Amino acid sequence: MLFKKIFRSALIPLALVAAITLTWRISAQEVAQPSSASNAAVAPATQKPIVLAQVDTAARQFTLGKEYERLSPTQPTSSGPDKIEVAEVFWYGCPHCYTFDPYLESWKEDLPADVSFVRIPALWNELLQVHARVYYTAEALNKLDEMHAATFREIHVNRNGLDNPAAIRNFFSGFGVDAATFDKTFESFAIHTKIQRADELARRYRVSSVPMVIVNGKYTTNATMAGSYPNLLEVINELVAMERAGE
Repeated sequence: MLFKKIFRSALIPLALVAAITLTWRISAQEVAQPSSASNAAVAPATQKPIVLAQVDTAARQFTLGKEYERLSPTQPTSSGPDKIEVAEVFWYGCPHCYTFDPYLESWKEDLPADVSFVRIPALWNELLQVHARVYYTAEALNKLDEMHAATFREIHVNRNGLDNPAAIRNFFSGFGVDAATFDKTFESFAIHTKIQRADELARRYRVSSVPMVIVNGKYTTNATMAGSYPNLLEVINELVAMERAGE
């Protein structure tokens, strides 16, 4: 079965995650951490930036080529044409994605009606593909809201790499998913199709590190460019406002 084939090459011990992370250029030196970094992973930003209604050129805080980059040509998104899409490319095993996640969760609580937020799992190797299947399986089973943050904690706090069939199946059982339902969904054609789509988007967006944010298929940014996680949210807001204004 596909499930077994994936795990023959995907059984990477959790102890190697740190070394793998360096290879994928998401080291601590490359991602600017907010102050009190030791608490950032568990405490969301206390003040949500407000999405601006419009941005006057003279009033902009951020600069193309410094806090964000422009994709050329503009790439397709997963949202409808009437939505401004904010997409995060992430990996459950990435410590910086784990730290950034509470900020994103707080930010997206009060999204304007014209903004759509989506996540795209990174897929650089077999382990990341397995974790992408964890994400899409939870989504397909309508368990993502309760499992997303829990998956981060399982890996980074409980030190369970979710890198083998038994561990993942047991993890899902804790959320009321029986083994047969899990196996059927995890190996389904629908999940395979979503992974192919995520891989295509990541290539189009030229993703080389995570977490990375893409605004409406046109702009890319990350915490290194922005300087901190709170600043990154401000950059996102300004880019959303620019898109709303048709710039």
